Amino acid sequence: MITKLSLDKISKIFSKILPIYWAFLTYMLLKPGEENHEYWFMFSGIDKVLHLSIFGALGFAFIAAFPKIKFSYFFQIILLYAFLTEILQEEMGLGRSMETLDIVADTIGCLLGYYIYKVLIKRFF
Repeated sequence: MITKLSLDKISKIFSKILPIYWAFLTYMLLKPGEENHEYWFMFSGIDKVLHLSIFGALGFAFIAAFPKIKFSYFFQIILLYAFLTEILQEEMGLGRSMETLDIVADTIGCLLGYYIYKVLIKRFF
């Protein structure tokens, strides 16, 4: 019974975090592009790592908020969001462009977030 209550608490917390994170993510993905400055930690492909990371966090937060959702629905919702943000980046004409590899990184990220959640739940609950 403790496990069920703990999972319900986790779900309740993430149901509050998810919309805030998703709104912030949408803003960051659709804001006008800026000239990137070179920093010591930057490397070729850092944007793909960022896409993978932010969509990993989105996937984790989404499945944590809705743990009973079918995997196919989870995957379709996140993938639709990834496609829409990339299309909007291209169509809005604000210095951003649509990149297929971003969608690939987004997809892998959301799957990693899903998998990490499932592994943590199985291990600790």
